[in-house]
Amino acid sequence: MSLSKILKNAFLVIIFGLIITACATKKSVKTTTETTTETSTTTKAADTQKADPIKKLDALMQGDVYIGSDTVGELASGVPDRVFFATNETILTTASRETLRKQAAWLRQNSDVTVVVEGHADERGTREYNLALGERRANAAKDYLMTYGVSSDRIKVLSYGKERPVDSGSNPLSWSKNRRSVTVKAN
Repeated sequence: MSLSKILKNAFLVIIFGLIITACATKKSVKTTTETTTETSTTTKAADTQKADPIKKLDALMQGDVYIGSDTVGELASGVPDRVFFATNETILTTASRETLRKQAAWLRQNSDVTVVVEGHADERGTREYNLALGERRANAAKDYLMTYGVSSDRIKVLSYGKERPVDSGSNPLSWSKNRRSVTVKAN
């Protein structure tokens, strides 16, 4: 083997190693205390209209779950209509469970109302995967409503997958807004 081939191969190995190392960088995970502190700090900064865009993003997301309210409608007065999920997850967050408890209480008081629980996903993934994920999310919400005394006969499940985004952007904030379950009155 000639010296130039050895140097060329060594150079390629070093470049490949650098690329692999760059791809393997970790994102830091914030604890609940850090997120709470950062959220209150971010809220103050947003009030002065001089907030850093990254801090604004942190104020609207906890991990990768949307916690803002600009896309949230109401099922009834004071009862939010949607809950949000983490990427590829169907596990209900604490905030989601609180919203669903409010929905269940309202549905128990209004026994003539039937609802459709729509499951949604973000744009990433195949159509088939996102339809199945949306259905699992809607079923998670339905099961939680049933746990709090709402009859399964009054709840229908429908998955839209990635077909009906609430935010058409292609970034983490938009994706977090689209990973949701929405409870809609059927009658």
